Amino acid sequence: MNLNKAMIIGNVVRDPETRTTPNGKTVGTFSVATNYSWTDAAGNKQDKAEFHNIVAWGKLAEICAQFLTKGRKVYIEGRIQTRDWEGQDGVKRYRTEIICDNMILLDRPPQSNSQQPTANNQQPTADRGQPPAGGGVAEAIPVIERPVEPGSEEIRVEDIPF
Repeated sequence: MNLNKAMIIGNVVRDPETRTTPNGKTVGTFSVATNYSWTDAAGNKQDKAEFHNIVAWGKLAEICAQFLTKGRKVYIEGRIQTRDWEGQDGVKRYRTEIICDNMILLDRPPQSNSQQPTANNQQPTADRGQPPAGGGVAEAIPVIERPVEPGSEEIRVEDIPF
């Protein structure tokens, strides 16, 4: 059995770039930085940033291009792949990438100038809504409600037989 799975949480380094392949598929590329901190033998705090090349395909590439901008906090899940090619100078080159299968935004979009935060650095209560019962990351994900179609009844928890 084999497993090739990458999961990272970091900040977008550059805005996604999208292209279309000759056969019509959309591909998006961007980079995510993850930080690592440790204390060395002398007791000094050390920091290191690792930069990850991300590739998304199809509808996910379009979504990444629409919502991701430099500095946004993001969760990326996918598989690791290394490509190789020969450069114009005849030297063989390598590039390791994460082929993105899933992307979750972990922060709110940057505020425009018309919506400045209040004195305590929070958005007005009407814009924030209520956080989920468990708190955490889920509150940063926008909720998109599906409209109820005319003639259909809404399912209530009390009506479920188990």
